Order: sequence, then C-alpha cells, then structure tokens
Amino acid sequence: MSTPTLTGQVIGQAHYATRALLERAVAPLGLTFGQVLALNVLADGAVERTRIAHRITSTLKIDKSAVHEVIAGLLDAGLARLDESDAEDPRVRLTDTGHATQRRVSAAVADITARLYGDIPADEASTVARVLTLVTQRANADLAATSA
Repeated sequence: MSTPTLTGQVIGQAHYATRALLERAVAPLGLTFGQVLALNVLADGAVERTRIAHRITSTLKIDKSAVHEVIAGLLDAGLARLDESDAEDPRVRLTDTGHATQRRVSAAVADITARLYGDIPADEASTVARVLTLVTQRANADLAATSA
C-alpha cells in the first residue's frame, strides 16, 4: 500500500469520519455538534456569551447568529442558564444537567479517541498534531486576510 499524500481531502476525510462517530455517540443526548463544542467551552465555568460566540465561530467558521441558536438550544434544553448579573454581556453557565451531559460527552470523546488514536506511536501523533496545527494557522490567516 502506498503512503498517502497529505492533502486537504485526506485531512477532511479524517475530520468527517471522526465527527460522524461523535455525532452518532451524542445523538441519544439530543445534541448537535455545535452544542457539544459549547458544552466543552462551558465545562470549566460561566463564560460571557460573546466569548462563546467567538470560540465557536472561530472553530466552526459559522456566523454569530448560528452560535446564538446553539446557545438558545442549550438554554431551552435546560443544559445551561444565563447569569443576568451582567445584562450587557450575560454569562452562560451549565446547569447540573448540563454538567452531567458534558461529562457523558467527554466520556464518549475519550472512548473515540482511545479507539482511533490509542495505538499510534507518540512521536508520530506529535508530528501530525504539529502539522495540523500549522495547516490550521495558515488557513485561519488566509481567511482573515481575505475577509478584511
């Protein structure tokens, strides 16, 4: 078998296959991929709504209105609540149910990660991580340059 060439297609196929596994794992929880990301952002405590929007828009490359729908979905499902103490930029925090759900998501991610990456030698995994981080930085720089 020949060694594949590193291309966007190869990276994309790995991303979409992994994402499909995650989406299948969280489907019984009624979560979207965006909501999974938001739960992870909120796992360590309350976060300003604008900061959540920035994190998710920069990760998923979606607009802020889509992120506000993600947050609204978490609020409607009782997984998060608003801290109205700062009405200008309210903080969003997980409810007890949200924390329990986020722990289930983390367990699913850990299981998928162990199955997919567990037997890859550490030096190879480190190299891939460095390369993909560099590709992501370059793509983000190109996106920033072309949107300005």
